[in-house]
Amino acid sequence: VVVSPGHTTAIEIEATLKQRIMVFDGGMGTMIQNLRLEEQDFRGSQFIDHPKSLKGNNDLLSITKPDSIYEIHKAYLEAGADFIETNTFSGTSIAQADYALEAFVYQLNFESARIAKKAAVDVTNATGVKRYVAGSIGPTNKTLSVSPSVERPEYRNITFDELVVAYSEQTRGLLDGGSDVLLVETIFDTANAKAALFAIQEVLDEEKYSPLRGIPIFVSGTIVDKSGRTLSGQTGEAFVISVSHAKPMCLGLNCALGAVEMRPFIEVIGNFTDAYVICYPNAGLPNTFGGYDETPATTAKYLAEFAASGLVNIVGGCCGTTPEHIKAIADAVRPHKPRTPPNNPHKGCLLLSGLEPAVISSITNFVNIGERCNVAGSRRFARLVQNGKYEAALDVARSQVEMGAQILDINMDEGMLDGKSVMPKFINLIGSEPDVSKVPLCVDSSNFDIVVAGLKCTQGKCIVNSISLKEGEEDFINKAKLIKRFGAAVVVMAFDEDGQATSSEDKVRICTRSFRVLVDQIGFEPNDIIFDPNILTIGTGMEEHNEYAINFIAATRIIKKNLPGCRISGGLSNLSFSFRGMERIREAMHSVFLYHAISAGMDMGIVNAGNLPVYDDIPKDLLKYCEDLIWNKNAEATETLLKYAQEHSGGGNKAVESEEWRSWEVEDRLQHSLVKGIDKYVIEDTKECQENTEKYPRALNVIERPLMKGMSIVGDLFGAGKMFLPQVIKSARVMKKAVGYLIPIMEEEKRASNRFAGTVVIATVKGDVHDIGKNIVAVVLGCNNYRVIDLGVMTPCEKILQTAVENNADIIGLSGLITPSLSEMIHVAKEMERLGMVIPLLIGGATTSRTHTAVKISPRYSQPTIHVLDASKSVVVISSLLNEDVRMEYLEDIREEYEDVRTDHYDSLLERKFLTIADARSKKLSIDWTSSPITEPKFIGNKVFHDFNIEKLVPYIDWKPFFDVWQLRGKYPNRGYPKIFKDKTVGEEALRVFNDAQNMLQKIVDDGLYTMEGVVSFYPANSVGDDIHVYAEDVTPRPTTPLAVFYGLRQQWESIEPYYCLSDFIAPRVSGVHDYIGLFAVSCCGAQQLCAQFERNLDDYSSIMAKALADRLAEAFAEAMHEIVRTTLWPYSSSESLEAGDLHKIKYQGIRPAPGYPSQPDHTEKLTMWEVMGVSESIGTKLTESLAMDPPASVSGLYFANENAKYFAVGKIDEDQVSDYAARKGCSKSEIEEWLSPILCYDPT
Repeated sequence: VVVSPGHTTAIEIEATLKQRIMVFDGGMGTMIQNLRLEEQDFRGSQFIDHPKSLKGNNDLLSITKPDSIYEIHKAYLEAGADFIETNTFSGTSIAQADYALEAFVYQLNFESARIAKKAAVDVTNATGVKRYVAGSIGPTNKTLSVSPSVERPEYRNITFDELVVAYSEQTRGLLDGGSDVLLVETIFDTANAKAALFAIQEVLDEEKYSPLRGIPIFVSGTIVDKSGRTLSGQTGEAFVISVSHAKPMCLGLNCALGAVEMRPFIEVIGNFTDAYVICYPNAGLPNTFGGYDETPATTAKYLAEFAASGLVNIVGGCCGTTPEHIKAIADAVRPHKPRTPPNNPHKGCLLLSGLEPAVISSITNFVNIGERCNVAGSRRFARLVQNGKYEAALDVARSQVEMGAQILDINMDEGMLDGKSVMPKFINLIGSEPDVSKVPLCVDSSNFDIVVAGLKCTQGKCIVNSISLKEGEEDFINKAKLIKRFGAAVVVMAFDEDGQATSSEDKVRICTRSFRVLVDQIGFEPNDIIFDPNILTIGTGMEEHNEYAINFIAATRIIKKNLPGCRISGGLSNLSFSFRGMERIREAMHSVFLYHAISAGMDMGIVNAGNLPVYDDIPKDLLKYCEDLIWNKNAEATETLLKYAQEHSGGGNKAVESEEWRSWEVEDRLQHSLVKGIDKYVIEDTKECQENTEKYPRALNVIERPLMKGMSIVGDLFGAGKMFLPQVIKSARVMKKAVGYLIPIMEEEKRASNRFAGTVVIATVKGDVHDIGKNIVAVVLGCNNYRVIDLGVMTPCEKILQTAVENNADIIGLSGLITPSLSEMIHVAKEMERLGMVIPLLIGGATTSRTHTAVKISPRYSQPTIHVLDASKSVVVISSLLNEDVRMEYLEDIREEYEDVRTDHYDSLLERKFLTIADARSKKLSIDWTSSPITEPKFIGNKVFHDFNIEKLVPYIDWKPFFDVWQLRGKYPNRGYPKIFKDKTVGEEALRVFNDAQNMLQKIVDDGLYTMEGVVSFYPANSVGDDIHVYAEDVTPRPTTPLAVFYGLRQQWESIEPYYCLSDFIAPRVSGVHDYIGLFAVSCCGAQQLCAQFERNLDDYSSIMAKALADRLAEAFAEAMHEIVRTTLWPYSSSESLEAGDLHKIKYQGIRPAPGYPSQPDHTEKLTMWEVMGVSESIGTKLTESLAMDPPASVSGLYFANENAKYFAVGKIDEDQVSDYAARKGCSKSEIEEWLSPILCYDPT
């Protein structure tokens, strides 16, 4: 295999990026300004007679003052820069036209790269550290996406082709001069950047530059203000999507902002891309004189924080930075590890963009492509465009987006139009309207030249509609390659050299052939391929057409199964063309067809969905006739439907129906208005509810009850595919109108009780990744008019306290699931006391308790510190703390209660007697190992289970903890699952939540949203005292040096004998009996990504549901794996036959205790497990600094097979055992006391 020089450089740089954070240079312009150069310096000897002033043309200095440029490069390299940028920021013919120097562009770029290369080689040779040259390609001073004329929004003073020519010339000069990297930087208009990336690929296709193919490409955008958008309006995520087709090695931001302002946007980009992240900010924001005041130490401090947070791979400086800045930055980031790019963060997603991102995943509902901006499909739009009324045509586009179009289809195929000029003009006009251009475009034409003209005007990632094999494979490949170079997704029609596919077999055959060509020959991403298997007209009277709908649906199902990653689309209006003029019939047919096609896997469609009826609302007889026609159930289906249409052409029955509902109860009327999208009476009905103060004391109650109930119905219909997004948006408009009426009333109510009831900062503490309970609390508080600032998981103490101070918080809430989190909570309390804070501190989470809070946390903080049992109690506690009328009495009650708890706790310790550890060991469990059967495992070592079948785990799910998450608890005799459904109080809600869970679980299974990863290990083992020695080999005698040791804790408080320790269940080494131990770790992966999607959509309910199901599946996996172990892998119970309920009640032989839980409360034992099993390497499950497992939906433990093994609680232990345990583990006593603080019977302080 011959590796090109371009690839070699890429391999070198990537190897370094994996090892350390690399460093860019600083501002070239800043250093040139410091030289105080005059006109003659810029002219040099070469341009003495040039007719224009050249002062300020910094790029020209590479020709006229090369030594000065060399010295600047060398200064940055000696300061620690790994990369230096060429002095070519304005090195295009477009920018140099201001100086009438277009003819010198190649020379300027060549010389700039040559000088930089010489400096890099010189310093590389001097230091032995490889340095690189980044060829700087700037944005030019013109923009493809923004008109220079306010009066002519569609006008542009530059074209894509002109930019490509200019960038190509610059690229050749940079490559010939020796650039190692091409850097497209300071991007304020992504369309310009796409032209630069297009030019780079065109140049690299030239034979001369073929050895440089694979050269690293870096892309850096510019966010202009705190809105987080580029000058042309794109968000960071949309920018990433728009340029990712070029496969840049590095993506990031530079210029415009200082590091402080840039941080959140760098974080967004880092979370959104698997490229390496580059960040080179200005030295702060400019002062009033345009200068930069941020010192090297300050800039370095900020970028070191980026590095410590794992945000960056390359850092440097832009405007205002100097070699001193770069040295400080290089020194500051050196101790920190580079960011680890996420692995395929959008696996399985079709990514599109306008000004905003469109992430279409397997859980995305049907995507509506607006059809009205099509001259062939809309007479009104065609008339407006033909008459040159583009502003009115733009209103059509705007209304499509407002009606819920997530993508806009633009088609200008009309004989009287010049599509090649009209398409760019209209797309440019769309670009001037952020409300319209926020969505991606679908450039639609049967003339490929018009498609290309449209692609040259879009800064986002759009769809091309369409190409096919109609003109043969060569034509298909040429078009597809160009589309790929533009970075667009593509619609492929089921059409080949023999014509349009009508049978399901032909549709599948042609789509499969197209897929293989696109993926295997061109390198198209499967996620960027959208098939249109042809929705053809039914009900024509021709028998051969009767199964066209069936064929589309059948083909869709097969294509989605056989061609993973692709999407299915179609133009819906073709289906009902035989019934043109009968809009009610057509709309019903479309709704019924979509209902079934979506179920089969159709992802998107060109459809005016705002006019579609809800599937369930179609009259039963019309629904039946449509179903009969679509499924070809009988030969008379067409005639029956036509007859129905004629009988109902008057539509008089609609008026009767429309008014009948006005006689209903007001709550039902409101819900009807919401579901149907009728806003005519909504204010009238809302007012009626609001004025019923006995039923609705506050205006907010009207929103919380009838209005939210109506929107819940809308959500259910939408989720079931029986409503479409435009209809949901109509419903939302009705809701908005109702809320708009209530807002002034609520404001008046709030003026009497403040804007918010209070501000609460809530977080899962550092080292802990669990947040289901916290999220529920946040939702409950938000619903009760509290401003909730949720800092998420793994939150450092400093961030919690800083956020509370900055937001003048009334309450701080801490959450945690694992016992080490208790120590972190104590730390937070101590810090709050040290800083003199007076904010009440609330403690919650599964591992917390009222006793621990009263005994361990409250004494460290002199202000109110209160344990909150669950979400239902949080509102009561906070409202009591913030209500001045009851606060003092409430706090006095808490103080008395906690004092009693502390007294009881310490009294119990005094009353409870503890054996010495020696006495406890003398009274351990005694087993006759000579007669106790030992079964050998089927293998010694580790076995990994990848992508375990989720469907096989469903029967093992224990649903009781699921209902506990939702705080749904039935009363006797209706406790537990499924009895809870019969409970009078919570049964109905429990069933609703359970059904929601089943639907999401099915979606998870069908779409492969979660993967189950596990590892199981078996090793020879013997106990030595309270410890378990694990051996690498099953030999006689057992090795003197164990592979690993698991340390045990023994019950010590005085009780009935025996005093258990886990080592009791393993044969002692002195017995000579060969025994074994098992280990396991299982995880449910994918939940965090799914929840992130829900949270971006502000869907807390689905996010909590997804996490709860992930937890249940992880526990089910642990249960199922234990059964496999007992019956197959370590068959000590091979004849076992138990139901799921028996498994949950532990009616089997053997146990699987977990470190951190009652039988072995020390979480640090997980470290040994992870090392023995190689968990991180084999299944990717990590341990946080507090030894929580990540992903959070993970279970791990040890397997014990002995028939005497049982679960027990170690309980409290005394100081003598702690000292002994620390000595055996080789740790300090204080370190062990910190990890075991919840079970100590004494206070180490």
